[in-house]
Amino acid sequence: MTLPQHAPQNTHPQTALAYWTVGPCQGELRSEELPAPAQGEALVRALYSGISRGTELVVHEAHVPPRIAKKMRAPYQTGDFPAPVKFGYLSVGVVEEGPEGWIGQSVFCLHPHQDRYVVPLTALTRIPEGVPARRAVLTGIAEIALNALWEAGPRLGDRIAVVGAGLVGGMTAALLRSFPLERLQLVETDPGKRGFVESLSVEFVLPHDAKQDCDIVFHCSATDEGLARSLQLAGDEGEIIEMSWYGDRKVSLPLGEDFHARRLSIRASQVGVVARSRRHRRTSSERLQLAVSLLRDPVFDAFLTGESQFEELPEIFQSLENGELDDLCRVINYPKKGRKA
Repeated sequence: MTLPQHAPQNTHPQTALAYWTVGPCQGELRSEELPAPAQGEALVRALYSGISRGTELVVHEAHVPPRIAKKMRAPYQTGDFPAPVKFGYLSVGVVEEGPEGWIGQSVFCLHPHQDRYVVPLTALTRIPEGVPARRAVLTGIAEIALNALWEAGPRLGDRIAVVGAGLVGGMTAALLRSFPLERLQLVETDPGKRGFVESLSVEFVLPHDAKQDCDIVFHCSATDEGLARSLQLAGDEGEIIEMSWYGDRKVSLPLGEDFHARRLSIRASQVGVVARSRRHRRTSSERLQLAVSLLRDPVFDAFLTGESQFEELPEIFQSLENGELDDLCRVINYPKKGRKA
Protein backbone atom coordinates (compact mmCIF):
# COMPACT_ATOMS: atom_id res chain seq x y z
CA MET A 1 0.00 0.00 0.00
CA THR A 2 1.31 3.43 -0.89
CA LEU A 3 1.53 5.73 2.12
CA PRO A 4 0.69 9.42 1.72
CA GLN A 5 3.75 11.53 1.02
CA HIS A 6 2.84 14.10 3.64
CA ALA A 7 0.80 14.28 6.80
CA PRO A 8 -2.45 16.25 6.46
CA GLN A 9 -1.74 19.91 5.81
CA ASN A 10 -3.40 22.90 7.47
CA THR A 11 -5.61 24.63 4.91
CA HIS A 12 -5.45 28.12 6.46
CA PRO A 13 -2.51 30.53 6.04
CA GLN A 14 0.10 30.22 8.78
CA THR A 15 2.54 32.74 10.17
CA ALA A 16 5.90 32.55 11.91
CA LEU A 17 7.75 34.91 14.23
CA ALA A 18 11.45 35.54 13.65
CA TYR A 19 14.25 37.69 15.05
CA TRP A 20 15.68 40.33 12.68
CA THR A 21 18.64 42.66 13.00
CA VAL A 22 17.15 45.92 11.72
CA GLY A 23 20.10 48.27 12.25
CA PRO A 24 23.41 48.55 14.14
CA CYS A 25 22.75 47.14 17.63
CA GLN A 26 19.00 47.02 16.94
CA GLY A 27 16.79 43.95 16.67
CA GLU A 28 13.11 43.08 16.69
CA LEU A 29 10.69 40.20 16.26
CA ARG A 30 8.83 40.20 12.95
CA SER A 31 5.88 38.15 11.76
CA GLU A 32 5.97 36.55 8.32
CA GLU A 33 3.83 34.26 6.23
CA LEU A 34 4.73 30.60 6.44
CA PRO A 35 4.26 28.52 3.27
CA ALA A 36 2.95 24.97 3.37
CA PRO A 37 5.74 22.42 2.90
CA ALA A 38 6.09 21.20 -0.68
CA GLN A 39 7.41 17.86 -1.87
CA GLY A 40 10.73 17.16 -0.16
CA GLU A 41 10.17 19.81 2.52
CA ALA A 42 9.17 19.83 6.19
CA LEU A 43 7.56 22.23 8.63
CA VAL A 44 9.62 22.47 11.81
CA ARG A 45 8.46 23.88 15.14
CA ALA A 46 11.43 25.28 17.05
CA LEU A 47 12.16 23.98 20.54
CA TYR A 48 15.43 25.79 21.19
CA SER A 49 17.97 27.94 19.42
CA GLY A 50 21.41 29.04 20.56
CA ILE A 51 23.23 32.34 20.21
CA SER A 52 26.70 31.93 18.73
CA ARG A 53 27.91 35.05 20.46
CA GLY A 54 31.06 35.94 18.49
CA THR A 55 29.60 35.71 15.01
CA GLU A 56 26.14 36.95 15.87
CA LEU A 57 27.48 40.07 17.62
CA VAL A 58 29.53 40.88 14.52
CA VAL A 59 26.20 40.86 12.65
CA HIS A 60 24.30 42.66 15.43
CA GLU A 61 26.89 45.45 15.54
CA ALA A 62 27.02 45.75 11.70
CA HIS A 63 30.68 44.76 11.41
CA VAL A 64 30.42 42.37 8.44
CA PRO A 65 32.87 43.61 5.77
CA PRO A 66 30.97 44.43 2.53
CA ARG A 67 33.71 42.73 0.48
CA ILE A 68 32.82 39.28 1.85
CA ALA A 69 29.16 39.81 2.76
CA LYS A 70 27.94 37.22 0.25
CA LYS A 71 30.46 34.60 1.41
CA MET A 72 29.44 35.03 5.05
CA ARG A 73 25.71 34.46 4.53
CA ALA A 74 24.18 31.84 6.81
CA PRO A 75 22.41 28.95 5.00
CA TYR A 76 18.85 30.22 5.64
CA GLN A 77 19.58 33.89 6.11
CA THR A 78 17.02 36.34 4.75
CA GLY A 79 18.04 39.88 3.81
CA ASP A 80 21.50 41.29 3.28
CA PHE A 81 24.18 42.67 5.58
CA PRO A 82 24.22 45.03 7.35
CA ALA A 83 20.41 45.17 7.79
CA PRO A 84 17.62 44.27 7.83
CA VAL A 85 18.76 40.68 8.07
CA LYS A 86 17.46 37.46 9.64
CA PHE A 87 20.58 35.65 10.80
CA GLY A 88 21.46 32.66 13.00
CA TYR A 89 22.37 28.99 12.63
CA LEU A 90 21.75 27.01 15.82
CA SER A 91 18.15 25.81 15.76
CA VAL A 92 16.62 22.63 17.18
CA GLY A 93 13.01 21.67 16.58
CA VAL A 94 10.51 18.94 15.89
CA VAL A 95 9.03 18.13 12.48
CA GLU A 96 5.28 18.80 12.45
CA GLU A 97 4.54 18.31 8.75
CA GLY A 98 6.40 16.35 6.10
CA PRO A 99 6.98 12.76 4.97
CA GLU A 100 5.74 10.06 7.36
CA GLY A 101 9.25 9.03 8.39
CA TRP A 102 9.98 12.54 9.61
CA ILE A 103 6.86 13.45 11.61
CA GLY A 104 7.78 13.92 15.29
CA GLN A 105 11.52 13.68 14.60
CA SER A 106 13.79 16.00 16.60
CA VAL A 107 16.13 17.79 14.22
CA PHE A 108 18.94 20.33 14.07
CA CYS A 109 18.92 23.00 11.37
CA LEU A 110 21.27 25.85 10.44
CA HIS A 111 18.32 28.26 10.63
CA PRO A 112 17.90 31.72 12.17
CA HIS A 113 15.95 32.34 15.38
CA GLN A 114 12.34 31.62 14.33
CA ASP A 115 9.49 29.77 16.00
CA ARG A 116 8.39 27.74 12.94
CA TYR A 117 9.96 27.35 9.51
CA VAL A 118 9.77 25.35 6.29
CA VAL A 119 13.00 23.94 4.85
CA PRO A 120 14.10 21.12 2.53
CA LEU A 121 14.55 17.76 4.23
CA THR A 122 18.20 17.92 3.16
CA ALA A 123 18.63 20.87 5.57
CA LEU A 124 17.67 18.76 8.58
CA THR A 125 20.00 16.67 10.73
CA ARG A 126 18.29 14.00 12.82
CA ILE A 127 19.22 14.20 16.50
CA PRO A 128 20.29 10.72 17.66
CA GLU A 129 19.29 8.92 20.83
CA GLY A 130 21.32 10.09 23.79
CA VAL A 131 21.57 13.73 22.69
CA PRO A 132 19.03 15.95 24.50
CA ALA A 133 17.34 18.52 22.26
CA ARG A 134 18.61 21.43 24.38
CA ARG A 135 22.24 20.27 24.10
CA ALA A 136 21.84 19.74 20.36
CA VAL A 137 21.88 23.51 19.76
CA LEU A 138 25.67 23.09 20.01
CA THR A 139 25.74 20.99 16.82
CA GLY A 140 26.81 23.94 14.67
CA ILE A 141 29.62 24.79 17.11
CA ALA A 142 30.80 21.17 17.22
CA GLU A 143 30.81 21.27 13.42
CA ILE A 144 33.10 24.33 13.44
CA ALA A 145 35.53 22.61 15.80
CA LEU A 146 35.37 19.32 13.90
CA ASN A 147 36.18 21.09 10.63
CA ALA A 148 39.20 22.78 12.23
CA LEU A 149 40.49 19.41 13.47
CA TRP A 150 40.15 18.05 9.94
CA GLU A 151 42.08 21.10 8.71
CA ALA A 152 44.92 20.65 11.20
CA GLY A 153 45.16 16.85 11.33
CA PRO A 154 46.50 16.36 14.92
CA ARG A 155 48.89 13.44 15.24
CA LEU A 156 49.89 10.96 17.93
CA GLY A 157 51.96 12.68 20.62
CA ASP A 158 51.31 16.26 19.44
CA ARG A 159 51.67 19.27 21.73
CA ILE A 160 48.66 21.50 21.22
CA ALA A 161 47.43 24.81 22.60
CA VAL A 162 43.97 26.29 22.12
CA VAL A 163 44.00 30.05 22.69
CA GLY A 164 40.69 31.51 23.87
CA ALA A 165 38.22 29.69 26.14
CA GLY A 166 35.08 30.96 24.48
CA LEU A 167 32.42 28.85 22.81
CA VAL A 168 34.52 27.76 19.82
CA GLY A 169 37.81 27.45 21.70
CA GLY A 170 36.20 25.44 24.48
CA MET A 171 34.51 23.13 21.98
CA THR A 172 37.77 22.61 20.09
CA ALA A 173 39.60 21.71 23.29
CA ALA A 174 36.77 19.42 24.40
CA LEU A 175 36.95 17.44 21.16
CA LEU A 176 40.75 17.23 21.40
CA ARG A 177 40.51 15.51 24.82
CA SER A 178 40.04 12.14 23.16
CA PHE A 179 43.17 12.45 21.00
CA PRO A 180 46.39 10.69 22.13
CA LEU A 181 48.29 13.95 22.64
CA GLU A 182 51.41 14.60 24.65
CA ARG A 183 50.00 17.93 25.82
CA LEU A 184 46.79 19.96 25.55
CA GLN A 185 46.42 23.39 27.13
CA LEU A 186 43.55 25.86 26.90
CA VAL A 187 45.01 29.36 27.15
CA GLU A 188 42.75 32.09 28.53
CA THR A 189 43.25 35.57 30.00
CA ASP A 190 40.18 35.40 32.27
CA PRO A 191 40.93 33.37 35.43
CA GLY A 192 37.18 33.19 36.03
CA LYS A 193 36.94 30.60 33.26
CA ARG A 194 39.19 28.12 35.06
CA GLY A 195 36.22 26.20 36.46
CA PHE A 196 34.59 25.87 33.04
CA VAL A 197 37.82 24.66 31.42
CA GLU A 198 38.59 22.18 34.18
CA SER A 199 35.02 20.83 33.94
CA LEU A 200 36.02 19.71 30.43
CA SER A 201 39.02 17.82 31.89
CA VAL A 202 41.34 20.19 30.03
CA GLU A 203 44.32 22.04 31.53
CA PHE A 204 43.66 25.76 32.07
CA VAL A 205 46.61 28.15 31.76
CA LEU A 206 47.04 31.91 31.72
CA PRO A 207 48.90 33.23 28.65
CA HIS A 208 52.25 33.79 30.42
CA ASP A 209 52.16 30.22 31.84
CA ALA A 210 51.44 28.46 28.53
CA LYS A 211 54.10 26.10 27.24
CA GLN A 212 55.79 26.78 23.93
CA ASP A 213 57.07 24.49 21.17
CA CYS A 214 53.54 23.47 20.14
CA ASP A 215 52.98 21.45 16.98
CA ILE A 216 49.60 23.11 16.43
CA VAL A 217 47.96 26.18 17.97
CA PHE A 218 44.24 26.78 17.47
CA HIS A 219 43.53 30.50 17.85
CA CYS A 220 39.97 31.33 18.94
CA SER A 221 40.18 34.55 21.00
CA ALA A 222 39.46 37.05 18.19
CA THR A 223 42.06 39.40 19.70
CA ASP A 224 45.38 40.76 18.43
CA GLU A 225 47.03 39.73 21.69
CA GLY A 226 45.73 36.17 21.42
CA LEU A 227 47.03 35.74 17.89
CA ALA A 228 50.38 37.28 18.80
CA ARG A 229 50.70 34.86 21.74
CA SER A 230 49.76 31.99 19.42
CA LEU A 231 52.77 32.85 17.26
CA GLN A 232 54.99 32.63 20.32
CA LEU A 233 53.55 29.28 21.40
CA ALA A 234 53.99 27.52 18.05
CA GLY A 235 57.20 25.54 17.64
CA ASP A 236 59.61 26.12 14.74
CA GLU A 237 57.76 25.70 11.43
CA GLY A 238 54.58 25.06 13.43
CA GLU A 239 51.07 25.98 12.38
CA ILE A 240 48.44 28.30 13.78
CA ILE A 241 44.86 27.46 12.80
CA GLU A 242 42.98 30.76 12.86
CA MET A 243 39.35 30.17 13.86
CA SER A 244 38.40 33.72 14.86
CA TRP A 245 36.26 36.02 12.73
CA TYR A 246 37.21 39.66 13.24
CA GLY A 247 34.54 41.19 11.01
CA ASP A 248 35.72 44.59 9.77
CA ARG A 249 38.13 45.14 12.67
CA LYS A 250 41.80 45.61 11.77
CA VAL A 251 44.36 43.23 13.29
CA SER A 252 47.93 44.17 14.20
CA LEU A 253 50.62 41.49 14.48
CA PRO A 254 54.40 41.43 15.17
CA LEU A 255 55.18 39.50 12.01
CA GLY A 256 58.83 40.53 12.20
CA GLU A 257 59.33 38.37 15.28
CA ASP A 258 58.45 34.65 15.62
CA PHE A 259 56.39 34.42 12.43
CA HIS A 260 59.22 35.28 10.05
CA ALA A 261 62.26 34.05 11.96
CA ARG A 262 60.81 30.63 12.77
CA ARG A 263 58.96 30.01 9.49
CA LEU A 264 55.50 29.73 11.04
CA SER A 265 52.22 29.30 9.15
CA ILE A 266 48.81 30.84 9.83
CA ARG A 267 45.94 28.98 8.15
CA ALA A 268 42.27 29.94 8.20
CA SER A 269 39.58 27.43 9.15
CA GLN A 270 36.09 28.41 8.00
CA VAL A 271 33.09 26.10 8.22
CA GLY A 272 31.44 27.23 4.97
CA VAL A 273 33.13 24.35 3.13
CA VAL A 274 34.34 20.95 4.32
CA ALA A 275 38.05 20.99 5.19
CA ARG A 276 40.29 20.23 2.23
CA SER A 277 41.57 16.96 3.72
CA ARG A 278 38.00 15.54 3.78
CA ARG A 279 36.24 17.52 1.04
CA HIS A 280 36.22 14.70 -1.52
CA ARG A 281 35.04 12.05 0.93
CA ARG A 282 32.64 13.87 3.32
CA THR A 283 29.62 16.03 2.61
CA SER A 284 28.44 18.90 4.78
CA SER A 285 25.49 16.74 5.84
CA GLU A 286 27.81 13.93 6.95
CA ARG A 287 29.91 16.44 8.86
CA LEU A 288 26.82 17.70 10.71
CA GLN A 289 25.65 14.17 11.52
CA LEU A 290 29.05 13.37 13.00
CA ALA A 291 29.04 16.65 14.94
CA VAL A 292 25.68 16.01 16.61
CA SER A 293 26.67 12.45 17.49
CA LEU A 294 29.66 13.80 19.45
CA LEU A 295 27.28 15.61 21.83
CA ARG A 296 26.21 12.47 23.71
CA ASP A 297 28.74 13.36 26.41
CA PRO A 298 27.03 15.35 29.23
CA VAL A 299 30.21 17.42 29.61
CA PHE A 300 28.92 19.64 26.80
CA ASP A 301 26.13 20.95 29.04
CA ALA A 302 28.81 23.21 30.56
CA PHE A 303 28.64 25.34 27.40
CA LEU A 304 24.96 26.19 27.95
CA THR A 305 25.40 29.01 30.44
CA GLY A 306 22.10 30.89 30.26
CA GLU A 307 18.52 30.60 29.08
CA SER A 308 15.85 33.06 27.94
CA GLN A 309 12.46 33.04 26.29
CA PHE A 310 12.11 33.66 22.57
CA GLU A 311 10.17 36.89 23.03
CA GLU A 312 13.11 38.31 25.02
CA LEU A 313 15.58 38.04 22.12
CA PRO A 314 15.84 41.77 21.29
CA GLU A 315 16.75 42.57 24.91
CA ILE A 316 19.12 39.58 25.11
CA PHE A 317 21.18 40.78 22.15
CA GLN A 318 21.39 44.24 23.70
CA SER A 319 22.60 42.73 26.98
CA LEU A 320 25.25 40.65 25.20
CA GLU A 321 26.39 43.67 23.22
CA ASN A 322 26.74 45.98 26.23
CA GLY A 323 28.34 43.34 28.45
CA GLU A 324 25.49 42.83 30.91
CA LEU A 325 25.44 39.15 29.89
CA ASP A 326 28.59 37.09 29.41
CA ASP A 327 27.34 33.72 28.24
CA LEU A 328 29.22 31.09 26.27
CA CYS A 329 25.99 29.95 24.61
CA ARG A 330 22.63 31.38 25.67
CA VAL A 331 19.79 28.98 24.94
CA ILE A 332 16.56 30.45 23.60
CA ASN A 333 13.40 28.66 24.72
CA TYR A 334 10.40 28.62 22.39
CA PRO A 335 6.71 28.28 23.39
CA LYS A 336 6.17 24.68 24.44
CA LYS A 337 2.88 23.77 22.76
CA GLY A 338 3.15 20.07 23.48
CA ARG A 339 6.94 19.92 23.53
CA LYS A 340 8.32 16.50 24.32
CA ALA A 341 10.75 16.17 27.20
